[in-house]
Amino acid sequence: MKKIPLHWKIIIGLIIGVLWSIASAKFGWAGFTNDYIHPFGEVFIRLLKLIAIPLVLFSIITGVTSLKDVRKLGRMGSQTIGMYLGTTFIAVTIGLLLSILINPGNQLSEKDRLENRIKYELWAKNSQTVIRDGKCVSCDTNNAALVEQVSGQPVEENESIKAKIEAANKLKKNGPLQMLVDFVPESIVGAMINMSQMLQVIVFALLFGIALISLKPEVAQPAIDLCASVNEAFLKLVEIVMKGAPFFIFALTAGVFSKMAGDDLNALLEIFKGLGIYMTTVIIGLILMIFIVYPFLLSKFTKNKYGYAKFFKAISPAQFLAFSSSSSAATLPVTLECVTDKLKIPKTVADFVLPIGATMNMNGTSLYQAVATVFLAQMHGIDLNMSQYVLITITATLASVGSAAVPSAGLVMLVMVLSAIGLNPAWIAILFPVDRILDMSRTVVNVTGDIVVSAIVHKWNKGNKE
Repeated sequence: MKKIPLHWKIIIGLIIGVLWSIASAKFGWAGFTNDYIHPFGEVFIRLLKLIAIPLVLFSIITGVTSLKDVRKLGRMGSQTIGMYLGTTFIAVTIGLLLSILINPGNQLSEKDRLENRIKYELWAKNSQTVIRDGKCVSCDTNNAALVEQVSGQPVEENESIKAKIEAANKLKKNGPLQMLVDFVPESIVGAMINMSQMLQVIVFALLFGIALISLKPEVAQPAIDLCASVNEAFLKLVEIVMKGAPFFIFALTAGVFSKMAGDDLNALLEIFKGLGIYMTTVIIGLILMIFIVYPFLLSKFTKNKYGYAKFFKAISPAQFLAFSSSSSAATLPVTLECVTDKLKIPKTVADFVLPIGATMNMNGTSLYQAVATVFLAQMHGIDLNMSQYVLITITATLASVGSAAVPSAGLVMLVMVLSAIGLNPAWIAILFPVDRILDMSRTVVNVTGDIVVSAIVHKWNKGNKE
């Protein structure tokens, strides 16, 4: 008998989780669900957090060291990385703008959002993540009166809100370049212990990778091989963890929805309504990237060399495989074939640009992370401030460098983005019912972006000897 593919098992698990949460709300099983099912979902979250930091560290080092000789490939390398980071920044910005314009998380009733907000305040207080290193990572004092309304506590007696106000005042006294200072870790061990310092881990990985490729090959190669080997081990660990994902996702989905809705079926239906609008927001952003942004960049930098219809016809095999596999890495052989055989891009360019793209170019994933983060904040009544939007943009852009080119890796990175701005990473379970179709769609964006950048880099280096 043919085995059921993992992605179908995951879909079955989350469907059962959703159905269980509905039954739990209808028949009053919330207590049982929270006590005996949801803990397995918490185990899944801990495993993802366990993997996230070392995966980012070694994936970035491996990606940077794949450049080999910086002196020889510096021009092409800087062009490739610059285009990848630039398109990722565009994707994140589109995601944030759409989220602010559509407000997918505000579709819940005011009552449900206020109750979610109180649960967030309790989580923030218990996990002690509101204040880190004297800085407010989830500053929001605009809803203080609403919190008081639901909690029954005066705002000045609510320790979480009071701490935020104090930290916000202290933050105003910092200099304009404090954020730049915060990017550089005092200790890599300390940065890896605290998940909110993931940006510091990324900076260290970039510097370490650059240092390795600046050494003599015979000196650097053992360290490069070690990092590549460790990176493969963590990718394998992701694969192992994902084998248990169907059950974990069932437990996490059922538990999170049950905690949010309790025994109120109407509250649960409000959450599902919000998910539909969230999914629509993400898909609109992905469509804009594929059919507007990429063709514009291709036309501008290659002077209409390929043509709209010709380009999409040539790369359609890679796009279809990306959609079905949800993996940029698995699609890479077909992507290389489309680029070299149909777009006639030299193999020397394709072999350099596309593997780096499969490692660090995750435009669709970054757009999705931006929308998901704002959506989860909105549905919990949290008004993000400008510094948090900037942090989302930077974190999601740089996190794309460390996203593994495997299915569901975006969820691991989303845990990091949520943690960076002080939101509860367990909220990713809310997104599971629609994540599979979005995962397939955003992989198409990732692969299409790889191809576009390879075409642009080829155009820029056409005069060079290939």
